[in-house]
Amino acid sequence: MSKFGTQVNPENLLIGQFVPKQQHKFLLSFSDSNYEIPAFLIKTLSRPTLTINKITHDHNSSKVHFAGKAEWEDISISLVDPIDISASAKVMEWVNMSHDSSTGVSGYPSDYKKDLTINILGPYGDMVEEWTIIGAFITNVDFSDSDSSSDDFHTITLTLSIDNAIWEY
Repeated sequence: MSKFGTQVNPENLLIGQFVPKQQHKFLLSFSDSNYEIPAFLIKTLSRPTLTINKITHDHNSSKVHFAGKAEWEDISISLVDPIDISASAKVMEWVNMSHDSSTGVSGYPSDYKKDLTINILGPYGDMVEEWTIIGAFITNVDFSDSDSSSDDFHTITLTLSIDNAIWEY
């Protein structure tokens, strides 16, 4: 018996009840219909990571710990950069919403912060996990190097700061 009251039979894990989520089955979508990075450009995507800061209280000759502020870590997205549907152009469109390097103008958070949805897909393309990402904006863009000895594609790696992540299911 497990501590949750059900008996775990290791043989059941091999019969088909155990189906792990596969890393290559995911979708990323934007809630802003005026801005979208096409899903087929996305090569890699990191799921949210949460850090809960620890508060230490010294009491007599010991220490007691409490949960402090929670902080969602940055998310990384890697894009393939094709010619016809330029990922560079889509990325710079988003970057220019927060800082336009040609004019020096900074934008309003309501313009450059985007809400995103990450869906992890099951074997049949069914959604088995969903995250709602609140207030994402680009903090770093790496347009990758060119290399005459490589036959790989150009990629763009984005680092996104996020305000919140909600695990829906």
